[in-house]
Amino acid sequence: MEDLNVVDSINNAGGWLVRNQALLLSYAVNIVAAIAIIIVGMIVARAISNTINRVMVARHVDATVADFLSALVRYGIIAFTLIAALGRVGVQTASVIAVLGAAGLAVGLALQGSLSNLAAGVLLVTFRPFRAGEYVDLGGIAGTVQHVQIFSTTLITADGKYVVVPNGKIIAGNIINYSREPVRRNELIIGVSYDADVDRVREILTDIVMSDERILKDRERTVRMNELGASSINFVIRAWSKSSDLQEVYWDILERAKKALDAEGISIPYPQMDVNVKQLAQPKQEQEQAQAAKPEPKRPAIITEPSAEDAKPAAQDKPSGAQ
Repeated sequence: MEDLNVVDSINNAGGWLVRNQALLLSYAVNIVAAIAIIIVGMIVARAISNTINRVMVARHVDATVADFLSALVRYGIIAFTLIAALGRVGVQTASVIAVLGAAGLAVGLALQGSLSNLAAGVLLVTFRPFRAGEYVDLGGIAGTVQHVQIFSTTLITADGKYVVVPNGKIIAGNIINYSREPVRRNELIIGVSYDADVDRVREILTDIVMSDERILKDRERTVRMNELGASSINFVIRAWSKSSDLQEVYWDILERAKKALDAEGISIPYPQMDVNVKQLAQPKQEQEQAQAAKPEPKRPAIITEPSAEDAKPAAQDKPSGAQ
């Protein structure tokens, strides 16, 4: 009996296969095609990703940025490959795309700050207003660039602080790059007293500028009277030097100018304040009012008893009728 049931099951299965042969063949073809699409898509995604990475590295793009963008392209191609494979099998991809779009919108709204930093990082990598190792000022934060990453940029300040600046704030603010140009100009203001000889002061400052070998001879050098200030005559010194020598040149010119002016007896004025303290005499009327307002001291009462001599006249004054 059991053998008959097994035979019937096999016959039924065979009949179903014969009846649905075309349908099964179609599904088999679609499944094989979907697997082939996935395999080819994975290969293409890896090839394109590696190509993008190599191109960006060849253009000296930061390695972190290159890896991130190549991975982003790779996963994007894989996502489209999976959608195409599902469509080949017969799944309605319109609903899948709608779900993915809604999920992407929700994630975008939740991470809009991070996405803005991501977009800013891409712009920084593309336009490259600064590179690693350059000294920059990013919205009031100055330091040497260490890394330009996807969401932030790291700086090392002159006093050794490690600062992480979001890329969104960098793009929204001003970027000052102090290291991009090979030469830069120093500007110093030297003030002298009004009693000083203007021609002599200019000659001293000019000699200081001309004698410094680090100051570029092919660039303009300026030593002129710039302002008649409230308490001093201000001279301006403008001189070009290499960016690496800029700060040392500034300090040396300032120090040499002070020593040279002191040697010539030319004073450099500085703000002074004289404070005079005077004690004013109190007016006579106020003294009288203050004296009158003081309470008088209480005096002790003195009680005296009448003597015998003081009592006699009182007895003599009695009327005669009383006798």
